[in-house]
Amino acid sequence: MRIVGGEFGGRRFNPPTKIPARPTTEVAKEGLFNMLNNSLDLEGMVTLDIFGGTGSITYELASRGAADLTIVERDGVTIDFIKKTVKELGIQDKVHVIKNDVFKFLKQHTGKYDFIFAGPPYALETIDDLPILVFEKELLAPGGTFVLEHTPRNDYQKHPRFSRMKNYGTTVFSFFTQPS
Repeated sequence: MRIVGGEFGGRRFNPPTKIPARPTTEVAKEGLFNMLNNSLDLEGMVTLDIFGGTGSITYELASRGAADLTIVERDGVTIDFIKKTVKELGIQDKVHVIKNDVFKFLKQHTGKYDFIFAGPPYALETIDDLPILVFEKELLAPGGTFVLEHTPRNDYQKHPRFSRMKNYGTTVFSFFTQPS
């Protein structure tokens, strides 16, 4: 795994091999952050990474200046890897690692975020509930962006807050926005 840009660009990490995570491919991640860099100023943002997996997206956000990062993951081995990597990067003062089920977290949480990323397991049966929950719970700050990673079989273009979609083969990113 490699951080593709920003302050930590080029740094490599080796996540444990036996974790229940499907990291975003490097090509898709680089494409996502190219789009984000052209549309958002990540500097100083408050972010939420749900289904955090290896932490790859959070490391990219930190590398590009996000100031307050929360990552939610439920697997203990993966959480240990994330905490170790956060410490190696020296960003433990701005990264909050939460061990919890994402849906429980979303239903109970009241914080507001400038940017939310969800990279759930592609086979997750309740994936379509994620945009509904994010907007029902008002988790996005005004002008905020929510990005959901999914396969081409899911289509969110009819969601009232959908703004655009980018396809990288088997990886699709759907963007949703909160009005300012």
